[in-house]
Amino acid sequence: MTRLALASALALLLCHCGGGTNPMTGGASGAGGTLTATDPNMVAVVVDPGPAGADYTNGLFATVTLCEPGSSTNCQTFDHLLVDTGSVGVRVLESELQLSLPPVTTAAGEAVAECTPFVDGTAWGPVRRADVVISGESASNLPVQVIGEKTFLMPTSCTGSPITDFQTLSANGILGVGLFAQDCGSSCALPVAAQSGPPYYSCKAASACSEAAVPIVDQVTHPVAAFPVDNNGTIIQLPSIAASGSPSVPGVMIFGIGTQANNDLGSATVLDLDTRGFLGTTFPISGSTTYTAYLDSGSNGLFFLNAGTTKLTQCTGGLSSFYCPTSTANLAATIVGIGGVRTTVAFSVANASRLSANAYAFANLAGPMPGFPTDNTVPGFDWGLPFYFGRSVFTAIEGKATPGGPGPFFAF
Repeated sequence: MTRLALASALALLLCHCGGGTNPMTGGASGAGGTLTATDPNMVAVVVDPGPAGADYTNGLFATVTLCEPGSSTNCQTFDHLLVDTGSVGVRVLESELQLSLPPVTTAAGEAVAECTPFVDGTAWGPVRRADVVISGESASNLPVQVIGEKTFLMPTSCTGSPITDFQTLSANGILGVGLFAQDCGSSCALPVAAQSGPPYYSCKAASACSEAAVPIVDQVTHPVAAFPVDNNGTIIQLPSIAASGSPSVPGVMIFGIGTQANNDLGSATVLDLDTRGFLGTTFPISGSTTYTAYLDSGSNGLFFLNAGTTKLTQCTGGLSSFYCPTSTANLAATIVGIGGVRTTVAFSVANASRLSANAYAFANLAGPMPGFPTDNTVPGFDWGLPFYFGRSVFTAIEGKATPGGPGPFFAF
């Protein structure tokens, strides 16, 4: 499984679902305990309906500015980029882009495009270079993906349901702040014959794109890893919310781990990962099976196992991607690092068909894991955005030194 297979942005939208918040104490704060970005290495994030027309449930969004390389005036700000710890790199919709960003090219001078697999589809589009500015931090001349078919048509060898426009993404782009420095790494720099499903293409013309090897320096890159400072990881902080949900939830993402007074690990439990970025989850706690798992802010629910294994009733009709237990199920699991460190977490699963139509944020939205158990490469647990409410979740980038040891790891 390549790094790209970890990508998520799993937006299984349902009729949006009310309630107030119970702000988490500590971390960034403001009046009344509301989480606000107060330092240059912080950016405000929010769970809300998304851009106009999106009607997004459990989507975590941030604002990012792109500039033409070397320019401080030819810039464009994109709001509502989905914050996704399950993928890597900045991706914006081609339909929204107004800048003239230079293309990333092969040694032969052909433009590079990318076929990026996510759980619910495949994002296609050219790779360009931009200076990326997020709050008070910036990365220069970064390869980013432009999602769309305006420049190059999606080739037939790029399989999966197309994510090429607003209608299929329901956001203005994706801010991938996952575990790795690039979205593919050394495997995509190998000759095409040695790769497994190459995501990168070289394009001679609008309808003439073929699979290609792309050097690491030209691959879509983690923006935080490219910051001059505060570049070893991120912390997502969201307040706890009521079981009934909330119309919107403000939070912050902090850059760096142990680099500033505001990003210390403190008493967080560090969970080491395997080479794919996976850890384990034992469920139920008294059970003997530890399932492969990952943490992913880009998934809009807790997706785990299937109805036959969990004994939770699965919804029907348009909500079949979610669980609909007769009453809210209060559960617990043990999340296990590869090194054996264990921590127990409690979570709940509400009936998705009864969620309020006046809210867009829920900590108890869950469903069966797509593909489990018919595909043995599919993890059993995807700890999606509901897991992040009421926690500070650290994501350490591969190879970067931190007070908790080198990344990659998750901590909370």
